Amino acid sequence: MLQRTEGIVLRTLQYGEADLIVTYLTKDLGIVKVFARSPRKTKSRFGSSLEPLTCSVISFWGKEDAALPRLTQADILHAFSHIRESLHCFLKASELIELTMHLVPERDKSRNVYSLLVSTLSALEEGCKNQLIALFYKLRLLDMTGFLPSLQACGRCGGPSDAFHYLQGTVLCGRCSPDDEMPDRLSPRARTFSQSLLKWDISKLDRLKPAEGVLRELALLIDEHARYVIGKNLRTKAFKA
Repeated sequence: MLQRTEGIVLRTLQYGEADLIVTYLTKDLGIVKVFARSPRKTKSRFGSSLEPLTCSVISFWGKEDAALPRLTQADILHAFSHIRESLHCFLKASELIELTMHLVPERDKSRNVYSLLVSTLSALEEGCKNQLIALFYKLRLLDMTGFLPSLQACGRCGGPSDAFHYLQGTVLCGRCSPDDEMPDRLSPRARTFSQSLLKWDISKLDRLKPAEGVLRELALLIDEHARYVIGKNLRTKAFKA
């Protein structure tokens, strides 16, 4: 069965002397792994289409439930080469890719993560220094995958609270808090900003000017929350540090 869709290269793994296993985030099928024969040879028909972050129209052949269908064609739509040319930008994009691969199950068609990633990579190409882009992506991705932390009210009784419990994924009031957990306190401005940020379009984030302390506070909490959700540190984070 031949299938055709759009996809972004998330990762490639060497297989044998000249073959690759390519992981795509696709528009219609979610995350898909495909087998690419001999793309590392000089005269490969795939050219540069299997470079990380490259967005292409791809075709692959195999049974509908095949674990590793064979890639037959990849026509580049957007290479996002400017991101790869900057180490800082590439590491930032790689962190988002790694988080995506941890949170999105393979072959999960129900989420609109593909369009989110395309718009985020486009935003990074235009202004990689804007720290809101990565934070926006993480919040949206956590929301789409059902792991968005609850920061506005106690997750058990709905009462007011600023104490965020990572093991619970929510703020809890003093009455509902476990005695053996030490929460992080979140300022009212950070809680308000997290709620309003999700309502914006990513192409207009440069209009937002949050206080540096608020941005840092929220970014640290979201990163730590994501670490609890996936149960490990991101390798890209360790490399950046």
